[in-house]
Amino acid sequence: MRPELEAHLLHCRNLPSPPAVALRIIELAQDPGADLNATARVIGMDPALSARMLRVANSPLYAGRRRVDNLGQALTLLGFNATLSLALGFSLVQGLRGSNGTAAEQERIWRRSALAALVARLLGGHAGLERLEDLMLAGLLQDVGALALLQALPEEYAALRAGAPGNAALPELERAAFGADHAEVGAWLARHWRLPVYLVDAIGASEDDGTGDAFQACVVASGTIADLWLADGDVETLRASAAARVAACATDGTGLDDLLVQVAAALPEISAMFDLHIAHPAHLDAITDHAKELLILRNLREIQDAARARSEAQASEDQVRRLTEQSRRDPLTGVYNRLQMEEVLEREFATAVALQHPLSIAFIDLDDFKHINDRYGHLVGDRVLHQFAQTLQRLLRSTDLVARYGGEEFLVVLSHSSEVSAARVLKRILEETARVPMAEVEGKPLYVTFSAGLATHGTTRQFADARSLLQAADDALYGAKREGRNRVSQHGQ
Repeated sequence: MRPELEAHLLHCRNLPSPPAVALRIIELAQDPGADLNATARVIGMDPALSARMLRVANSPLYAGRRRVDNLGQALTLLGFNATLSLALGFSLVQGLRGSNGTAAEQERIWRRSALAALVARLLGGHAGLERLEDLMLAGLLQDVGALALLQALPEEYAALRAGAPGNAALPELERAAFGADHAEVGAWLARHWRLPVYLVDAIGASEDDGTGDAFQACVVASGTIADLWLADGDVETLRASAAARVAACATDGTGLDDLLVQVAAALPEISAMFDLHIAHPAHLDAITDHAKELLILRNLREIQDAARARSEAQASEDQVRRLTEQSRRDPLTGVYNRLQMEEVLEREFATAVALQHPLSIAFIDLDDFKHINDRYGHLVGDRVLHQFAQTLQRLLRSTDLVARYGGEEFLVVLSHSSEVSAARVLKRILEETARVPMAEVEGKPLYVTFSAGLATHGTTRQFADARSLLQAADDALYGAKREGRNRVSQHGQ
């Protein structure tokens, strides 16, 4: 991409940008500790987004056995990854609709995007892929670069699109006019927004020849089929190209006509979800009513078989997920164990270095815990550890992570937290711990205190690696103990 185009996009006040909900969803996607509860809280702040998630959970795309009545049920049905992908897509569609005199052209782009999203998901199913919602999102966002060009260069780009004989001719015209096509601009924008790498790659290759992996081939094919659906006049060349791409993607023998019937059946629901009107084109009426009936009957049988298989596979995946999660958790306190936390810390440190944001960690050690075990017994000690771990989780953000590091030692990772904000959080926890009993013995409350050592990377000091940061927090903890316990000590102070 030419430097002058990149500079123009960077300084464009009208450049599309994700709304606040979308930005929060992007953060959740990058947070290893995020879960459905945190996601539900974010989605629940946007009533329109909540309604769309309910609608998709009740749509034929998921063929649920009973109606879903609330957001919690919807997100449980969809699953964590699907929820993030769908919610991000819906929030971006609503947030990126600008108003700079190009509304009609924007709607044309969004119609193609919504169709491509549906087609990519359907094709992924016929290709035997599992990341169907990721495919749907990639299909939806493949033209986000066109929206960016339309906002940054409204007159020039609208005129270029109006003069293009079709979408297939756009990339060459864009490169001649701007030094980059809309796929390159879209990939740049996706990186700028910190979208997942798979989306950046999918958007950047959306105008390629479709010879990449199965995921990318479905995205490329989805754009061609959307063009066929929206085309005017002679469509034989487009139809031949679309048929070839469906054949290359669908490993189950599904053909173009089969797929178009499925698109027609699902289109009213998709149009409503994205607040778009997408008509059925007259040039595709060659698919006879008889063929539709045969395909619908066959699809019903396939849906029933797929639903059974999906249910069995989901049960197996849930079991594997539960066992995996159990292996990551400390059985007594329910927080992460030391092995899992060390892996998470390495990842969080690498992310902090790459994005140049602060990362704070704290070692916490319960004061005189051996005295509690000696005086009241290990069962009481276990209750104290469990209650203290729950108190920690309650007082921290959902994006913060807690682990039992060993014995009565806990490790807390606070991402995007400077020394000042991290110290403020720990002091608040220290005060709350002193106020709330951690157990009850013989009808009397049992209170505890703790000592904490805090170290921060990225503001006043840079650490070479995660282990150095961990050692600094450990040194600060011993400093807190030497100073008399029941306090928070910061490394370097």
